[in-house]
Amino acid sequence: MKKRLGIISLFVILFIAFIVVWNISYQAGREEAYVPVEAKSSVDLIPSESGVFERSEYALDYANMPVDINHERSLNNYYDNRAFHGAPPSIPHPVEDECNMGDNACLKCHQNGGYVEKFKAYTPVTPHPEMINCRQCHVPQHTDKLFKGTNFYKAEAPKVGVNSALQGSPPVIPHQVQMHENCLSCHAGPSAPREIRVSHPERINCRQCHVPNNKEVKDIGIFKRANHEIQ
Repeated sequence: MKKRLGIISLFVILFIAFIVVWNISYQAGREEAYVPVEAKSSVDLIPSESGVFERSEYALDYANMPVDINHERSLNNYYDNRAFHGAPPSIPHPVEDECNMGDNACLKCHQNGGYVEKFKAYTPVTPHPEMINCRQCHVPQHTDKLFKGTNFYKAEAPKVGVNSALQGSPPVIPHQVQMHENCLSCHAGPSAPREIRVSHPERINCRQCHVPNNKEVKDIGIFKRANHEIQ
């Protein structure tokens, strides 16, 4: 009798242990997957491409952000705000003289972007927030009329969707990379112009597929001012 009770007790203990182990395994299986991310990659980044990863932590946020089509930016107003292609954009809104430095005012809106109710527009994200003396390059608009015409050569803005090597291949980068290393700041999220807004911001290594266009710049000859001869 005692031997039989011992065997029964052993099976009961084993059954209870099985239930406990199964329950722990089941609960662990319901948890979301966790992939640890190292604080510093073991692979050194190429210096000229390191800026590509500056806003990588926002990549999935950009992919999931809704876009208000009534207030999104386009390439037309993107280039209207520049003297020429590649020039720093002018400031299209009033700026207080005492609030002209990045950390003091500009970066409050332009570091991470977002919709600004006051101006009914999305705030462009700066690709170089570390350069806080914004007014050194960006000047306020004092007129909405054209400046006096000159014969200064004005480079045309690159066309969208026609600068790929093959049909379906990733387009090349048609602009200089200096001070524009931070790709996601201009090409991702609702503040990006719709024509150049990337559909896959979660693929953060942009330079892996998109390479700079290294064509030689067209020679425009000797620059001459209108109605003036060079002596």
